[in-house]
Amino acid sequence: MPLPPPPPRGASAPLGVFDSGVGGLTVLKELRRALPHESFVYLGDTARVPYGPKPPEMVRGFATEIAHALLGRGVKGIVIACNTASAAALPELADRLPVPTWGVVEPGVAAALGRAPGGRIGVLGTQGTVASRVYQDRLERAGAITWARACPLFVPIVEEGVSDTAIARLVASHYLEGRPPLDAVILGCTHYPALKGVLAEVLGEGVTLIDSAEAVAAVVARDLRRLGLLAPAGGRAGVRYLVTGDVPSFLHAAEVLGGPAGTYEQLPVTDLSLGPAERAR
Repeated sequence: MPLPPPPPRGASAPLGVFDSGVGGLTVLKELRRALPHESFVYLGDTARVPYGPKPPEMVRGFATEIAHALLGRGVKGIVIACNTASAAALPELADRLPVPTWGVVEPGVAAALGRAPGGRIGVLGTQGTVASRVYQDRLERAGAITWARACPLFVPIVEEGVSDTAIARLVASHYLEGRPPLDAVILGCTHYPALKGVLAEVLGEGVTLIDSAEAVAAVVARDLRRLGLLAPAGGRAGVRYLVTGDVPSFLHAAEVLGGPAGTYEQLPVTDLSLGPAERAR
């Protein structure tokens, strides 16, 4: 499916951010902190969450559809705020899109190596992210020893707002049972920062938790500055949310994760690849 020609863009255009659901709000919060003058369009594909168990080719298709939707809304760059989609689709999208495109994997790897160079690094992620070895291969090429575990129950725990409960501790203990000694653990899903407290408790002292959101925000800010695409100070720095599933459910989950206030629009999956003009027909 060919991508549409991009509309005119400039420094005042918004940044696009997308995730399979609400986990990417942890990335959006860091982007807003690093880029206070930017406006954002956030697309949460909650109608098709979770991405983790789905085949990579299906996730790539979803990501391409979302790219259509964001480009049609005039974004000047796209942040894939989803580890599964970054692993499955970033190389192809970065080559094909007419705007800068960032994922969360490389910044997370760099942050982990910086905190535990050549050390023992764990990776917690979805089934898709762990099976892809997108983290393990990069870390091992740099000399790290890795251990990885898929944690499929973490996403519903976070979205149900029970991330600081006995249930969360029980599930975390189950997933981390049998782990080797570790120096750092990468939170390889953007939902997982909501579980930092529980994970730190279960892992114990001396293990550094790596949240790639801060690293991604720093990379995006650096690149926008280099490209002359930083929004001017004093501009309107709002957030527009596009949600493919139920908006009230998204609002509830976003409140749990402390998502920024903004305007909300329900966007059916069937309309994802259409621009506003086509949807108005």
